[in-house]
Amino acid sequence: MDVDGPDSKMFNSSTSPTALDQLVSNSTLLQGGGAAMVPKDSFTNALTKNIVAMLVWLALSIINSSMVHTFLRHGLFYENPRYIMFVCMVINDALQLSLVTALYVVSYIFRKIHASVCCLLIMTAVLTTRSTPLILAGMAVERYISICFPLHYSQMCTVPRTRLLIGIILILTATPPVTDLLISIAVKPPSFFHSSIFCDHSLLFHHPSIYVKNVVFDVTYLSFVALTLLYTYCKIMLTARAASMGLASVKRARNTVLLHGLQLLLCMLAFVVPSLQAALISLFPRLSLEIRYVFFLVVYIIPRFLSPVIYGFRDKQFCKYWTRYLSCKGQRVQPVLTKAQVR
Repeated sequence: MDVDGPDSKMFNSSTSPTALDQLVSNSTLLQGGGAAMVPKDSFTNALTKNIVAMLVWLALSIINSSMVHTFLRHGLFYENPRYIMFVCMVINDALQLSLVTALYVVSYIFRKIHASVCCLLIMTAVLTTRSTPLILAGMAVERYISICFPLHYSQMCTVPRTRLLIGIILILTATPPVTDLLISIAVKPPSFFHSSIFCDHSLLFHHPSIYVKNVVFDVTYLSFVALTLLYTYCKIMLTARAASMGLASVKRARNTVLLHGLQLLLCMLAFVVPSLQAALISLFPRLSLEIRYVFFLVVYIIPRFLSPVIYGFRDKQFCKYWTRYLSCKGQRVQPVLTKAQVR
């Protein structure tokens, strides 16, 4: 028994018009201009892939929700810019993961969805995907200031400034999808947004100017983030060499920035995946669906585990409250009987 997934794909958040399209396509597609036909998923394979995707989503959702709950329960985290940006990262990752997983599972059920619904999903996915590198840059700068300018940290890193930074990030990352929508409204007839289409970024926003605009934007802001992480890491390294006291905190900050760099590299995989995936599929055409699924996990699922690792386990203060919350949830509350009740 074969499962007819959508001939379309879902959405794309990178500069390539087919990055996520190639990752999560689950049906018969043409490769190399129609030279080779990709086999359909069997029912067993489709069921297994969807179960794994749902289990990973469930595990990460539990972890992320427990972290957000821990943050909300303790007021000391509200006054720390580091944890404010961290919880924004967790919420952003949770939203992106939920959206990607939902689209992956739904792609096996529906061939077409309403264009306006598809537009909302794609715009949200693009916003959350592009927010991640900028939040990483903000967190790296916070670590840089705390290590290199400890006496000025309380004046430079304040809660109002952190909220302003988050607002700026949202505005910057919302600008490309909003302009995509405005261009599409200008060039497409109104009836298009009332029709049913394959939920594919390149089908919904296919005007040439949109592609050029997104290329310029993504290259510019990813270069900015990469240079920011490199600069902060080098400055922290120089501080570590010159420091004679508090070396442990400097090393933790350096390792944190390194992990942020790893997160950025995983985010940038979406830019090289289409070419690498096409090369592997041309070498192993019978494994095309498995190759797509592996890249889907590596690019969009596994990076979501890094945020809990960086702050959930490595940060001693947050880890203390987080593990306390998890242990309380894992224990059943026993009723306490008073002497009067016993009598």
